[in-house]
Amino acid sequence: MGIMEQAYFKLIQSIGEDPNREGLIKTPERAAKAMAYLTQGYEISLEEVIGDALFTSDNDSMVIVKNIEFYSLCEHHLLPFWGRCHVGYLPKGKVLGLSKIPRLVDCFSRRLQIQENLTKQIADTLLEITGASGVGVVMEGQHMCMMMRGVSKQNAQMTTSSMLGQFRESANTRQEFLQLIRPTI
Repeated sequence: MGIMEQAYFKLIQSIGEDPNREGLIKTPERAAKAMAYLTQGYEISLEEVIGDALFTSDNDSMVIVKNIEFYSLCEHHLLPFWGRCHVGYLPKGKVLGLSKIPRLVDCFSRRLQIQENLTKQIADTLLEITGASGVGVVMEGQHMCMMMRGVSKQNAQMTTSSMLGQFRESANTRQEFLQLIRPTI
């Protein structure tokens, strides 16, 4: 039994359950595998995520990928939070392969996180990788730590944003981004 499996075994015991009863016998193993999957972002390098998908381009128009699903674990309670991430950037000589933006979101969201830091990490990394003249990231999340415990608010949604470069400096650029990520009904 690995370290994580042992920890789950002891956790089950500590809440007064019998980890050897039929329904729980394999739970420590399953829970350890699930936790490893949910935190696989620690094992992924940015070089692996980006690979050779940074391309020379003279495009300087806004690039947006919106409605990227994300799933993470709150670093304070180890409870899930999830939602949608919207990413935009203004290329300056380089564009990033389309699938790499959601992979970047996954890389950071599959770690113990708080949404505020997650938003900033994605924006900072995209700016660093692409050398863009601006980056905007907006995340909308629902948090089980607020839904299942504490204030028990089922419909509360947290929105965070990180605006860098032209997205921070230019109200017009920021407004264009925010307008383009709005839901279309």
